[in-house]
Amino acid sequence: MTAGDVNEVTTGQCSDLYYVDTGMYGTAEYGAVYVLDADEVALVDTGIGTHHDRILDALDELDIAADAVEHLVVTHVHLDHAGGAGFLADTCENATVWVHEQGARHLADPSRLWEGTKAAVGDQIEWYTEPEPVPEDRIETLADGDAIDLGDRELQAAHAPGHAPHQHVFHDPANDAVFTADAAGIYVPSLDVVRETTPPPQFDLERALADVETIRSFEPSTLLYPHFGPAETDDRLTEYEARLESWVAAVAEKRDELADDEAVVEHFAETTEMAELWGERKARGETGMNVRGVLRYLDSREE
Repeated sequence: MTAGDVNEVTTGQCSDLYYVDTGMYGTAEYGAVYVLDADEVALVDTGIGTHHDRILDALDELDIAADAVEHLVVTHVHLDHAGGAGFLADTCENATVWVHEQGARHLADPSRLWEGTKAAVGDQIEWYTEPEPVPEDRIETLADGDAIDLGDRELQAAHAPGHAPHQHVFHDPANDAVFTADAAGIYVPSLDVVRETTPPPQFDLERALADVETIRSFEPSTLLYPHFGPAETDDRLTEYEARLESWVAAVAEKRDELADDEAVVEHFAETTEMAELWGERKARGETGMNVRGVLRYLDSREE
C-alpha cells in the first residue's frame, strides 16, 4: 500500500470493514485508520492529524458522506492515534468522539498533550501538526467493559494500560476481531513480524504482558493493527509477548554494559533493522523513543 490507499479487510470473518494508509511519518504501511461501515458508521482511530484529508478522501472513495459518520473511536490519546480527532470531528459533524475517561480532557484541550508529544518524539515532531480541540459536548467517555452501539453490531472496550493508562482495545464480535491499539505491538506486513512499541513515559512491561492476555481472552481470529493493517491472529500474541520480554532484557543488559543512557539509545538506533523499510531517520527515531520508554520503566522499578 501507499499513502491514501484504501483496502477492504478480508481477513478471517471480517466484513464491511476497510482501512486507509494515512502515510504517517512519510512512511507507507505504518499508520492505518479503520472505517467500519456498520448501520452507524465508525472510524477507529483518527491518525496523526497531518494528512487527515486522506481519511476524508477514503470516505469519499467508499461512498460514505462525512455527515454519515456517527462515531470516532479513539483507542488512546497519543497523537498518532488521536491527533486527527478535532479535524475529523469538525468535518464529521454528527459524530460522537469516544475515548477513555482519562483521555477526554486531552481531546478537549490538547495543549498539554502537544507539549508532551514534542518532548517524547524529538525531531519526529515535524511530521505532526498541532491538534485541534474536540468540543466537550461531542466527547463521550469509556471505561473497561463499556460498549459502543453501532446498530447492527457493537464495539466492546477493554482497558489495556501497559502502553498508556488511557488505552482501550476494542473487541468486534461480529467480525471476530480486536482493534489492538498499541497493545499487540507494531505489525510489519511486508516482513510478517511484530515489533515492540514501548514509548515513554508510561510503558509498563507487566501491564503490557497482561494486555496481550486481555486480547487473547477474546479468542479473535483477526487482529486489526493501527500500525499496520489486519492480520490473522495465529501465534502473533505469543510472538509479541516474547518480543517484549527480550527487548526489555536487551535494553537492560546494554544499560548495565554502557552505564550511560544516551549511549544505550545510540547503540540501538545505530543497529535497528528497520532502516531499509522505514527509512533511516524514522527507524532511528522510533527505536530511540522505544529505548527511552524502557529506560524509564526500568527506573520506575527502582523507585
